[in-house]
Amino acid sequence: MDMSFLNATFESMLYRLLFQLLNRQGGTLSTDTETEDITNTANGRQLGSSSPFEALIQQAAERYSVDPALVRSVIRAESNFNPQAVSRAGAMGLMQLMPGTARSLGVVDPFDPTQNIDGGVRLLRRLLDRYDGNVALALAAYNAGPGAVDRFQGIPPYRETQIYVDRVLDYYRQESGWRA
Repeated sequence: MDMSFLNATFESMLYRLLFQLLNRQGGTLSTDTETEDITNTANGRQLGSSSPFEALIQQAAERYSVDPALVRSVIRAESNFNPQAVSRAGAMGLMQLMPGTARSLGVVDPFDPTQNIDGGVRLLRRLLDRYDGNVALALAAYNAGPGAVDRFQGIPPYRETQIYVDRVLDYYRQESGWRA
């Protein structure tokens, strides 16, 4: 039985505990006090485009030339705008970055909305570039990894990934009127 998911889950729990301890000690890793306020006011509510994360979404979307409606759609599907979300697999924060992915993107605190959104949008941009702007393939790679998308030369036949891509595209259509 493959128990590798436990390593990711354990690592995610350690990260969360470390960041909570640092915040209690006053040694927050964030230098942006506005970000701390955002984290404290979200409390797991779906916040939509009028959320306190909207400025962060707009900044990252502009920086990496990604449609902010797509970013909001990914965040909605991944965490429902909960910056403290942790998946069973160990993905963390608003855009549900895995620990290794977060590290590779230079995200030190995946529960910091500024870092998480910047890293997640940067990853999304890379995937959009890799798949020539094909939003569905980029989303499939965001969920299942680019190796799976490359191996299957399209959206992998994983039920979870297929549902994920459909869900995000539905949200994206609702946000922007986007059509494939």
